[in-house]
Amino acid sequence: MSGVKGKRGYDSALRRQQAGQTRMRILDSAERLFAERGYPSSTVDAIAGAASVAVDTVYAAFGSKRGVLQALLDVRVGGDDARIDLLERPGPKAVQRNPDQKAQLAAFTAGIGVIMERVGPVDDIIRGAAAVDSEIAAFRSQAQAERYRSMRQMVSWLGANGPLRSDMSLDEAAAILWTLTSPEVHRLLRVERGWTVEKYTDWLFETLSRTMLAEGAAGRRSATIDRA
Repeated sequence: MSGVKGKRGYDSALRRQQAGQTRMRILDSAERLFAERGYPSSTVDAIAGAASVAVDTVYAAFGSKRGVLQALLDVRVGGDDARIDLLERPGPKAVQRNPDQKAQLAAFTAGIGVIMERVGPVDDIIRGAAAVDSEIAAFRSQAQAERYRSMRQMVSWLGANGPLRSDMSLDEAAAILWTLTSPEVHRLLRVERGWTVEKYTDWLFETLSRTMLAEGAAGRRSATIDRA
């Protein structure tokens, strides 16, 4: 009996792995189609064909084309298909636990640099689709609101370790953080101006430090940050 249970567990794990690989193949194919044809012109049939799966497989995995786009954004933000809220992932939790404001900002901006590289192309797709699709426009507004809530949480972690600049309120600091870490600003600097990831990340750290932290707290990073 134990051998049967072991085989069933192995088969179940294998099926989950295969299902995850199929989901990622669908999402990667959808991103390519959305970028090449635009969201409105990319049908579920086309996505299924590009991913070499049945149309029913796409619907079973994501429910709709909007579901595909939403899952695509979630995966690019998180870096994988795990159903874990961004703020509960190891990187943000490490930022929360760090007692030093500058070190918190350094780790945060390094992480943002990595995330924006993945999210930027998807945000371009969403922004373009929102201009002609009211459902996607509502989805984008919701995503923006969720991003603001995440930035406000980050600001609360900073504020727990010391004062912000000139008694800046949490809402003011969150608005600044939300704006400067936006995909739009990232695109202007990385794509339009051709900055490297390192230059963008360094600029973001210096700008946020000088804008948000109290006098004497802002300055250059005191440690090397892992950008992986």
